[in-house]
Amino acid sequence: MQAIDGIFYIVILIMSVVVHEFAHGYTAYLLGDNTARDSGRLTLNPIKHLDLFGSILLPLFLILSHAGFVIGWAKPVPYNPHNVRGGNRGTILVSIAGILSNILLAIIFGLLIRYATLFGIPPFLNFENMHPFYRICIAIVTTNLVLALFNLIPIPPLDGSKILFALLPPRLRHIENFLERWGIIVLIFFIVFLWKFFEPFIYTVFSFITGIH
Repeated sequence: MQAIDGIFYIVILIMSVVVHEFAHGYTAYLLGDNTARDSGRLTLNPIKHLDLFGSILLPLFLILSHAGFVIGWAKPVPYNPHNVRGGNRGTILVSIAGILSNILLAIIFGLLIRYATLFGIPPFLNFENMHPFYRICIAIVTTNLVLALFNLIPIPPLDGSKILFALLPPRLRHIENFLERWGIIVLIFFIVFLWKFFEPFIYTVFSFITGIH
């Protein structure tokens, strides 16, 4: 059963990160950059986006080790910031598009949970004995909320770092240089020691969207 659950959550994660990356590429395309389209990455085909470690191995390890959360990523969709209209504003829009796509998915499936009875689904009673519909939707909402918040962290290579760097004045460029050099170490430190402090916020937003407490 554990293996089946692992596959179930990995499929949802892959779907979510593919939508995330597609949103980056499509926003860049709308702003004048054809890099993602020309490289064959402006697609929802997961095969084009999968990263063996970030999309499969790491999530599977987190699930099997009962880490309490599941994160992952796909191969970043390429784009050329010099082709994007709007300068730093365009860069911010491209960077935040993936985050907004995950928030949108969480809202859509959260509302489906909230109003499920309108479609003939039995009401949600508890997590132990719930209709498969709720199980699927809860996993999608939770996964996308985690991805949205995780990617807001201003540490490379996450989207939040691109937003931060676009907003930094020249006198603070040493912060960008430091994070570009040591970002992966800072990110690991954040995941291991600080992520747990953000989990209550995810639960609060989850309850607000779905109505489940």
